[in-house]
Amino acid sequence: MAKLSVIIYITVSLLLFLLISHSPNKSAHRNNPRRHRRLKLRSNFSFNSTASDRHVSFDPLVADIERKREDRLWEKSHFFDHHHHHEAESESDSQEAPGLESQPEWEDFIGAEDYLNDEHKFNITHRLVLLFPRIDVDPADGFVSEHELTEWNLEQSQREVLHRSQREMELHDKNHDGLVSLAEYQPPTWVRDSDSNSFGYDMGWWKDEHFNASDSDGDGFLNITEFNDFQHPADTKNPRLLQWLCKEEVRERDTDKDGHLNFKEFFHGLFDMVRNYDEDAHNSSSHESTDSLESPARSFFAQLDKDGDGYLSDVELLPILGKLHPSERYYAKQQADYIISQADTDNDGRLSLTEMIDSPYVFYSAIFNEDEDEDYEYHEEFR
Repeated sequence: MAKLSVIIYITVSLLLFLLISHSPNKSAHRNNPRRHRRLKLRSNFSFNSTASDRHVSFDPLVADIERKREDRLWEKSHFFDHHHHHEAESESDSQEAPGLESQPEWEDFIGAEDYLNDEHKFNITHRLVLLFPRIDVDPADGFVSEHELTEWNLEQSQREVLHRSQREMELHDKNHDGLVSLAEYQPPTWVRDSDSNSFGYDMGWWKDEHFNASDSDGDGFLNITEFNDFQHPADTKNPRLLQWLCKEEVRERDTDKDGHLNFKEFFHGLFDMVRNYDEDAHNSSSHESTDSLESPARSFFAQLDKDGDGYLSDVELLPILGKLHPSERYYAKQQADYIISQADTDNDGRLSLTEMIDSPYVFYSAIFNEDEDEDYEYHEEFR
C-alpha cells in the first residue's frame, strides 16, 4: 500500500509539473517582474556571522554552491593572503599555501548565477517538485506543515553551522590531530586587542571556563562536536555549557559585582530581551512605557526567583536562557512562518505542492540581490 502511495504521488507530481511547464498562462507569469528577478548568490559572507544576522538557503543545491564560494573566500583570506604576506617578508619562502591547490579558481564561480537563472539547468518549479517529498515527512500527507518546514530549515542551518565550525577548527588545530587544546585555541583579534575591562565586565567566554564547559568528555581537548558547541553555545545540549551561558549573563549584568542579579539589574536589559523575544514569536510590537512595564517585570522576576531571596542566580536564569540566546531552531521557525504566511493561499496553515509552485520565489527570495530590484522588500525573517 505504501509503495502504491509513493507511485501515485510521483505520477501526480510529474503530471502537475508537465501541466505547469506547458501552461498557456506561462507567458503571463513571465511578464510578472517578480518572476523575472535574477537569482543572486550571497556575497556578504562572514565566518563570524551568527544566526541573528544571516539566513540559510532553502535549497541544498544552492547552499552547496554558496558553501563552495565561501570556502574559496575563506582559503583566500586565511591561506592565500597570509602566504603572500610572508612572501613579502622573506623571498626565500617558496612553500605553497596549504589547501590552495585543492580549491577551484575564483573564476569557476562566475557562471554559478547564470546556472541558477537558466531554466534548463536550474528550473525552480522542478526543484520544488523534487524537494517537496523530502520536506513532507512527518507525516507524509501531501502537505508541508509549519513543523515540517521548520525542521527542514533547521537541518540546512545545522549543516551550514557545522561546516563553518569545521573550517574554523582548521585554524586552531595546529598539530592537525582533529582536536583543539586550550593552548592551541586563539581567541578572535577583537578579544586579544582589548583589556578585561573594555566591555565593563570580565570576558570569560574565551577563557578556561568556557573551554572546560564545552569539553563534555573532560579529556582536555575539543573534538568537532565539542568545538561546534564552543562556537555556538546557544544550540548545545551540553548542560555544563548551558550553565556557563547563564553565568556569563549574570557576570555581564551584575553591576554591583555581588554574584547575582537584583531586580534593577534584571529589569534594565534581560527583561527587555525576554519581552522582545515573546513579541517576535507572536509577530506583535509594543511601545509600553518603562513605568507600565515595571509591574509585569516584578511579577516575572518573582516567578524566576525560586528561592525567594530577592535575587536571581545563574541557575534561576535557565528557564529563560533560550530567549536570551535564541537558537538556530528559533530562526528556522521564523523563516518557516514567513514562508507559510506568503504562500498559504487557502489559509489552512500548511502548504500544498501547488501553493509552493505558485509562489516559487518566496522560497528562493533569500538569494535575491535587493540592490537590483527596488520593489524587493527585505524581510527580517531571513536573518
